[in-house]
Amino acid sequence: MDDILDKHMSIYTLKNVLSLHVFADYFGSKQLHRITKGTTLTATLFQATGEAPGTSGYVNITKMKGKKVGFATEDNDGHFSANFVKSVQEIPYNISVIQISNIITSSAAEAPVAPPTDIDLIDLMSKKGCKEFAKLLQNSQISKSFTDLMENGLTVFCPIDKVVNSFLPKYKNLTKNGQTSLLLYHGIPDYHSLGMLRSKNGFINTMATTKGKNNKYDFSVQNDGDNVKLETNIVTAKITGTLLDEEPLAVYKIDKVLQPSELFKAQSINSEDTAPEPSSGDDEGDGETTANNNGAMIMSVNGGWLITFVLSIALVFV
Repeated sequence: MDDILDKHMSIYTLKNVLSLHVFADYFGSKQLHRITKGTTLTATLFQATGEAPGTSGYVNITKMKGKKVGFATEDNDGHFSANFVKSVQEIPYNISVIQISNIITSSAAEAPVAPPTDIDLIDLMSKKGCKEFAKLLQNSQISKSFTDLMENGLTVFCPIDKVVNSFLPKYKNLTKNGQTSLLLYHGIPDYHSLGMLRSKNGFINTMATTKGKNNKYDFSVQNDGDNVKLETNIVTAKITGTLLDEEPLAVYKIDKVLQPSELFKAQSINSEDTAPEPSSGDDEGDGETTANNNGAMIMSVNGGWLITFVLSIALVFV
């Protein structure tokens, strides 16, 4: 797996490589060792989605000497890069999870993939209730820091206009570095769907997090039923709506401005990013609105692409 990760592929290309590991037919351990005529071709998710050029989304499965079973893409020149290791889980003729020795890949799967139609993040937020936050990003000239991450994974939490307007006095009292850190604090350099956030409890780093420094700029994600709350040591914000949730970009509305403890705390603790302490007014009153190794795995399925794809990704990294 490290060989693939070292190539720093875009998320779209990586999805194509991973989709080669999801088969459209059932292959348990017994079926693999009883292949008719000793070899067969099977379609993968890469082929089924139409992303594969020609028949490059087929995988060749062949019985080899010593009771080994090899896996390779269709055009393999007789070279099988991966072998069957063991069965992990089988539900006969429904779902089979098997372990193989290496990743299956090809030049077709690794070919650069153009991202979907470009999304104007600033325009998206401006039109859907986060115009004031979008203005702050533009005026601070750090909007590029957000857009540069959109291809490989980005999650943005944008406070609604009402709370941003109420927060502006505190924002203006920060130094330029502090303002930049505050805005970056509202972005996570990874894609997190709402479902992923709902299943997560714990601290998460932000775009403002700097390695090797004491300023963590993280916050805690906490779930309360269907509600997702973002907790700093200063405020607790709630996700109140979804502007966009299409991998690799997710943008959510929140009902408060996230305030990191690195910027909003006693003056006695030095921070190069903080100006004199902002007004000690009620932090909860920012205009709140009431309202959420290298072993690889293959999943072969007879139906149910979504479940098998998720499982195959999880198992590839085991």
